[in-house]
Amino acid sequence: MKKQQVILKDLGIMGYKQAWDFQETLLQENVKAKAAAFSGQLAVGNQQLQETTNHLLFVEHPTVYTLGKSGHEENILISEEEMNTRAIEFYRTNRGGDITFHGPEQIVGYPILDLEKFYTDIGRYMRELEEVIILTLAEYGVESGRSTGETGVWIDAGIHHKERKICAMGVRCSRWITMHGFALNVNTDLSYFDFIIPCGIQNKKVTSLKKELGRKISVEEVKEKIKNNFEKVFNCVVVNGE
Repeated sequence: MKKQQVILKDLGIMGYKQAWDFQETLLQENVKAKAAAFSGQLAVGNQQLQETTNHLLFVEHPTVYTLGKSGHEENILISEEEMNTRAIEFYRTNRGGDITFHGPEQIVGYPILDLEKFYTDIGRYMRELEEVIILTLAEYGVESGRSTGETGVWIDAGIHHKERKICAMGVRCSRWITMHGFALNVNTDLSYFDFIIPCGIQNKKVTSLKKELGRKISVEEVKEKIKNNFEKVFNCVVVNGE
């Protein structure tokens, strides 16, 4: 089987709403392409017509809290006034999951994939996203894994009172086109997590690659490793876009 091509675009530092709108544009373009292809299939009986395009977006957001569609506002421990004082934005989103934080030197990855070109299994998709990060952290000598019943990537997940999340995840899928994705703490200022109950999970900590290794890490270097592991896990070819 021919490997799928995924177009990588690094958005640099971009506001959350602007990046969200860009994702929505890419998703809707793919949904329309899929609908057009389906109409063509009905007309000519060709089950192979697919004109969707796969994307992987990297971005860093200015300080922002985002709440998933099933999230609970009581997990926000800071007032709107204090958020304004601290220049922290807030958005209710259409992704899965609860409350999380995005900020500088955190790598946010947004895959816009047509899962019908890979597999139609959201659970598998989430596990493979986690695997990309697990493999990336392993390259730094950081052993990580999954926490039963919880999404994302964890360190010491099975050790009570030592569990700490290093990468949060939340996605949306429409007609098997994905959006939203993962947020890996590299050199992230973790103090912002003190004002929320991250992902709505009580009594578990958040960490970063910098905290685990005791030194600052090149964000660009981590992005390159994520790209390579994304290719490996999803059996695809990632090419740089404009």
